[in-house]
Amino acid sequence: MQFRKDINGLRAIAVIAVVLFHFSAVWMPGGFAGVDVFFVISGFLMTGIIFKAIEQEQFSIAKFYIARANRIIPALAALCVILLVFGWLYLIPSDYNTLGKHIAGSLTFVSNMVYFKEAGYFDAASNQKWLLHTWSLSVEWQFYIVYPLILMAMSKFMTLNSMKMTVLIGTVLGFILCVVASYQWPNAAYYLLPTRAWEMLIGGVAYLYPMAIKEDYKKRLEWLGFALIVGAYFFISKNNPWPGYLALLPIAGTFLIIQVQRNDSLLTGNVVFQKLGTWSYSIYLWHWPVVVAIYYFSLSESFIYLGLGLCVLLGFISYQYIEKYRFNNHFSGLLSYLKCQPLYMVLVIGAISLAVHHFTLNGYRYQIPQSVLSSFKRGDYECFNKDNLHAKVGNFCTITEGQKKVFAFGDSHSYSSLPALELFAKGNNFALTYASYSACPPLIGVFPKHANTIDKKCQLLNDKVINFVIDNRYDFVFLAARWTYYTQGDYTDGAMQYIVTKKDEPASQLNSIAAFKKGLAETFKRYSDSKIKVIVMLQVPQQEIDSKKIYYNALVSNQVQQMLLNKKAISLQKHMAFQQATNKMIRDEAKRYDNITVVDPTSSLCDSNICAVGDEAGSYYFDDDHLSVYGNHQLKDFITSSIQ
Repeated sequence: MQFRKDINGLRAIAVIAVVLFHFSAVWMPGGFAGVDVFFVISGFLMTGIIFKAIEQEQFSIAKFYIARANRIIPALAALCVILLVFGWLYLIPSDYNTLGKHIAGSLTFVSNMVYFKEAGYFDAASNQKWLLHTWSLSVEWQFYIVYPLILMAMSKFMTLNSMKMTVLIGTVLGFILCVVASYQWPNAAYYLLPTRAWEMLIGGVAYLYPMAIKEDYKKRLEWLGFALIVGAYFFISKNNPWPGYLALLPIAGTFLIIQVQRNDSLLTGNVVFQKLGTWSYSIYLWHWPVVVAIYYFSLSESFIYLGLGLCVLLGFISYQYIEKYRFNNHFSGLLSYLKCQPLYMVLVIGAISLAVHHFTLNGYRYQIPQSVLSSFKRGDYECFNKDNLHAKVGNFCTITEGQKKVFAFGDSHSYSSLPALELFAKGNNFALTYASYSACPPLIGVFPKHANTIDKKCQLLNDKVINFVIDNRYDFVFLAARWTYYTQGDYTDGAMQYIVTKKDEPASQLNSIAAFKKGLAETFKRYSDSKIKVIVMLQVPQQEIDSKKIYYNALVSNQVQQMLLNKKAISLQKHMAFQQATNKMIRDEAKRYDNITVVDPTSSLCDSNICAVGDEAGSYYFDDDHLSVYGNHQLKDFITSSIQ
């Protein structure tokens, strides 16, 4: 296809937005929409290649795949090799193990499915996944596989005009599916091909239905398109469902710029955008690992600006010495396709990465006792994240049997407190029943809100639990949660789960705090009216750094005591200051009732200076804020004295 400066400039507009968003979302809150711009461009180019060849009866599906492989795989493979070496030298075993799986997923272009399946509450934070950005490459590659096959099949029994109309109809239907899915299944809508395909198909529509635009209007339409794209970058944020109907903004803008075809445009044809557009694929590949490195090693804010320049430099080097290399693209027979070099890159590097995933959890740089490794494990209880809404009443998780009855309920922190509760119940003849749901506070009348979507399961589960507890006259209810998650977030970027009391309330910290207070009041009153004793456990200390990083590095340096107990763990002062406002809300409301007792686990996990990550025998945490089974055992005496 003939080189078009406007397309290259659009690539620059897309990659600049994505890079700025990832380095700091404050700079460009909707910069992630740059990926959607990429999708439209990709659909435009691929449709042009396929339809032109089909019209000339020269289309070869094998050559099409090889050309895409030659374009995409080598630079990606080089990045994966460097990450494997880097990980061997600098990553802790569990993170290196995960990196192996992610490299295999990226090279086989199924990483979007891998990350979709990993989108659970206990999954690693996004800024710890070195290849998270390759989900978009996987979506594109899956489109490259399916799209030409469908078009080839249609060409056997349809005219070209009918094929064009089918692409247009498919785009409209795909958009409708995308909008519905973005509200009903937000994770699937974000990561998977069926809800992203329309974005590439609309690029195809731009090729198949070129608009006859007068020269006088081209510049105006180009600037309108640019305004739509940039408007999306600045006025959309991660709190909006994506890619829902709002994705029309950057996609319509891209569509307009493609249609006007202004190669002499100062906007897209300037030398800076042309260079960045030329290097855009490699810049995109390298920018995210640079971002992750800054977070992973807790580098100072000044490294953000250094990282911006570094990812452009790495993108240039990758383009100059890898992308520009011309791999064999001429094959004379079936066996000759075995000479496709990128195929062997995938096989060799993929095999190595799978070996890393399966064999290096306790290997390479660390000699770690098995007892210490096992201390990172969390409890294994089947009921976590099961709402039980369609089960018979009373079909909650029964942990132990006994004469007295205690019901444990809450979010993931309730789940991570179960081992200690189980020890208590077994030793004190208690029947322990349990239910929980991630990011779901055990407060009636509140809704966790995810980018304008309501998690109705949480409200229904809360109502069902409190009715069950009251109807079956439980002696105690034990409520535990990551309470600050619903009021203020965490120590650094304020990431929090918004909650609301009404469906039409916007997600905000102010509304979340108001909902939190109202939920506390209604929940405590309901239990108090039923004369059921309630134990509310305040939040366990949250570490600033993942416990595994602290622990492994301490073992390697033979400084377990010094690093665990003095240098890296959260200070008691910072822990108390962080939770002070939220704990005050809980205590103030609980003071109104004789049957509500608030207990604080701080004394079991902290001394007068710090809240330790663990001791020489093991880690108290399996991430930065959830207790491991070993850490739970530190709470046994505390819980025993609380439930009497």
